[in-house]
Amino acid sequence: MAEKKSRKEREDVTEERSDKPLPTSYIAADPEVFARNMARAFEEGGKALAAYLRPRETGQTGADQLAEHTAEVMKTISHVGQYWMSDPARTIEAQTKLWAQYLSIWNNGLRKAMGDGAETQQNAVPDKRFADPDWSQNPMFDVLKQLYLATSRWAEDLVSDAEDVDPHTRQKARFYVQQIANALSPSNFAMTNPEVLRATAESNGENLVRGMHMLAEDIAAGKGELRVRQTDATAFKIGENIATTPGKVVAQNELCQVIQYEATTKSVLKRPLLIVPPWINKFYILDLNSEKSFVRWAVEQGHTVFVVSWVNPDRRHADKTFEHYMKEGIFYALDVVERATGERKVNAIGYCVGGTLLAVALAYLAKGRSKQRIASATMFAAQVDFTYSGDLKLFADEEQIETLEEDMAERGYLDGSKMATAFNLLRSNDLIWRYFVSDYMLGKEPLPFDLLYWNSDSTRLPAANHSFYLRNCYLENNLSQGRMKIGDKMLDLSRVTIPIYNLATKEDHIAPARSVFFGSQFFGGPVRFVLTGSGHIAGVINPPAKNKYQYWIDGDANGDIESWMEKAEEKPGSWWPDWQRWIETLDDKRVDAREIGGGKLQALEDAPGSYVKMKC
Repeated sequence: MAEKKSRKEREDVTEERSDKPLPTSYIAADPEVFARNMARAFEEGGKALAAYLRPRETGQTGADQLAEHTAEVMKTISHVGQYWMSDPARTIEAQTKLWAQYLSIWNNGLRKAMGDGAETQQNAVPDKRFADPDWSQNPMFDVLKQLYLATSRWAEDLVSDAEDVDPHTRQKARFYVQQIANALSPSNFAMTNPEVLRATAESNGENLVRGMHMLAEDIAAGKGELRVRQTDATAFKIGENIATTPGKVVAQNELCQVIQYEATTKSVLKRPLLIVPPWINKFYILDLNSEKSFVRWAVEQGHTVFVVSWVNPDRRHADKTFEHYMKEGIFYALDVVERATGERKVNAIGYCVGGTLLAVALAYLAKGRSKQRIASATMFAAQVDFTYSGDLKLFADEEQIETLEEDMAERGYLDGSKMATAFNLLRSNDLIWRYFVSDYMLGKEPLPFDLLYWNSDSTRLPAANHSFYLRNCYLENNLSQGRMKIGDKMLDLSRVTIPIYNLATKEDHIAPARSVFFGSQFFGGPVRFVLTGSGHIAGVINPPAKNKYQYWIDGDANGDIESWMEKAEEKPGSWWPDWQRWIETLDDKRVDAREIGGGKLQALEDAPGSYVKMKC
């Protein structure tokens, strides 16, 4: 153990350190300019407050929504609090544990400030919020960080260690505690973030002026709700530099447009390809640009590609159900493909909830004579069983669904921003607070990023459809259990015997890999399960030319995913070529390239069509 320094030695160190300039300065260079900028920042902050209050004063936004959400959070956390507060000895023990950590952190901080070489407790996993060197080198910020991390861990332990709390409530409490902890991070406040303080000093507060101006703009754009900007939306225009693969809209109805893309090869696979994207987001995630486009790549491999482009619904679509989306979406598109190509059988792809709908359609068709219309199905990060559906399940208990249904009944749909917020909360540090600090405190305009532009281009959800989805899938898990009824038919996935390529992504927060894997067992035919690196979007949109990530294969999905991973073979790069090989083993017959519409359908407009351009 190192010997303690004498008082004189410590004084000598302090004197020596005081002669050196501080590593960073938090003092504004020009106090007069700083004062003017602070006044401007307060003025912009007033505009932000006015933008928040305006729709509430006019009744455009319900003032009780925040209160309802807060009540739900407090009610859930109170179940954990009751366990700890019911026993005074237990409460004191928990408090003592926390104060002991505080005392240790404080003592280490004092020693470090005195130059005693005290070691800082480090996180097992690097935390990007505290990447700035001053979070470790400056004793004050280091103590602040350590106090915050200790408190966060302590709060999460309270949830984990609370007994007599049912699993669903515990999971909700854990999620809410994590969200509260993420929001209260010292990195999210200007006065406790060294990077923000340094930027404020260096620019004499101009960063805060820019930040407050953007804050006012974003609250106004969200009609009283903050829509944190994640990218420069002005850099993209659908059909010009995003969603640009050549094609035509060859049919449309009230619910969707069907796009056929131009062939780029002399011959094409005889069996066409129909893609069913999610309606929670827009289809052009599959056609971001020429380098990332799965649609363009599939065309280059010789597929005759058709894509369903869903309408952005409004009050007129309030009564559209899952059955409507199946019949006026998938079945309508199948008829369009047959008219355009003369082919009754297709290879079909369903992405996310589009994959869930595709599975519903497969089970529905398996009970009738028309079951041969879909020859193979590919699922991109899609769930058919919701036992392990992750944190999104937290928003789908009876009480919350009833509240949501009341809200949707008033306008006929769920506003797209609500679903976008739910998705962002699953990774709030990366998708909310990172941009909150960068935009509104550092005053930095976000860079153009096509993926984040797509992510912010939200869609509404029809009331009847969304209610059916939440109840039948997340709440009651009816599809995999043979209890889902569409029209007069009870669905049975075990009667789906066509080949299925079931793709999961390893870091998926929306359709967890465990959930996708588990769902494979409910189909009655051969299922090729493939696991790819990264998450719900980047794992799927992974073109071979980029040579990023990896994927794992091991045939059928048997047992549990952990055991499967132990035996699976890891392959470098994109899974796209593996999928193409799988498709061609089913049927590799080719015909001459087809013209759009096949001479039977007239083009209505150029791809990507008008439905995808509808804004909320």
